[in-house]
Amino acid sequence: MDLFDHTVELDMAGTAPLAERMRPKRLEDVVGQEHITGKNTLLERAVSEDRVFSMILWGPPGCGKTTLANVIAAQTKNKWVKISAVLSGVKEVRQIIEEAREGRRLHNRRTLLFVDEIHRFNKSQQDAFLFHVENGLITLIGATTENPSFEVNPALVSRCRVFTLNSLSQDAIVQILNRALTDKGRGLGLGPDTFSKESIEYIAAAADGDARAALTSLETCALNQGGLKTLDVEDVRAMVAQKLLRHDKAGEEHFNLISAFIKSVRGSDPDAAMYWLERMLSAGDDPIYLLRRMIRLATEDIGLADPGALTMAMNADASFRRLGRPEGDGSLYQAAVYLATAPKSNAVYEAQKQVQDAVKKHGALPVPMHIRNAPTGLMKQMGYGKGYKYAHDYKDGYAPQSYLPPPLEGARFYHPTARGYEKTVKQRLEAWLDLKKKAGDN
Repeated sequence: MDLFDHTVELDMAGTAPLAERMRPKRLEDVVGQEHITGKNTLLERAVSEDRVFSMILWGPPGCGKTTLANVIAAQTKNKWVKISAVLSGVKEVRQIIEEAREGRRLHNRRTLLFVDEIHRFNKSQQDAFLFHVENGLITLIGATTENPSFEVNPALVSRCRVFTLNSLSQDAIVQILNRALTDKGRGLGLGPDTFSKESIEYIAAAADGDARAALTSLETCALNQGGLKTLDVEDVRAMVAQKLLRHDKAGEEHFNLISAFIKSVRGSDPDAAMYWLERMLSAGDDPIYLLRRMIRLATEDIGLADPGALTMAMNADASFRRLGRPEGDGSLYQAAVYLATAPKSNAVYEAQKQVQDAVKKHGALPVPMHIRNAPTGLMKQMGYGKGYKYAHDYKDGYAPQSYLPPPLEGARFYHPTARGYEKTVKQRLEAWLDLKKKAGDN
């Protein structure tokens, strides 16, 4: 850091937002990520020995990715360069590479490059790092809110260690807020009784794991204290906006939530199903999409164990389309609870896959002659329909005969369970198969 940078930092100390001023300076001061920053962890040893490697920090907003990168830079002796993928392009990256090459040639000094929101770089921009990360010219620290497996080039990911940062717990945010409240150097320098315990907990809960949002809310409340001795929950509630639930309808969190919902329904847990359903509705997911998933669940995971499940899902879809939101939300809840508490069977779904495999394997097998249609005299002479047994002419409306092509005769695709209505289907089918076996033995 040169004299100019140092002067700017001093000026910023008093005017920067509280969230910026309260960034930890040491690894041990980072809160809520002890699985990464704790004593004798891989990262702690790398920082203490100044042997930092290229890495990607992956986690939700406000969990401390940028803070952690700044701490790594402060506690090592590398040249520190920081850019944002939103504001920078290949030209800036090439300039950094040239300066890194000069720094290593003239001063034998490594360059530590931090790229915020690295997932915003396109493929060609990310490719600009590859060779230089591989040969050690730069040590890359990328920060992203998106799953690197999807949003960062696999070649770049393979050259970096991925650290997953957790969403901060409410207790961790309370700790951060209390520190900022009383810190006289960088924080607000106020007494611990300026905010009630409950009001601090409310701010932490409203932030939904985002320390930056929590500190911003704390600062807003402090600046608008209005002479009150102690701010209680009602005071801060009027000044603090509830953070929108974290959810990217096109990203990983969307698929995590729908996966949780589907598995809760399949696992027959109506309470969990309702919780994940509300999480998605509150975050702005398309109710029609959720209804489509429930219709699919009704056939894939419930099937003939409860034929009414598909009817319920279809009725919920029609009801919601008629009522809209919010009145129609009850239809989704009713369908979710019905599906979750219905007996489960994937027997039809499994049978579908087996039949598809049989068709692929055997191709277009000819229809057996006895079940072919014979609308003309010539076709009757050729044997079309000969030997066909009309089911209604037999006891209980069942005629024991084969309906599959000879190579598949006797094949079983559908194996009903003993759950729900499918138990009745199983008993009926077993009785028919027994009649067919006896007819074949005669």
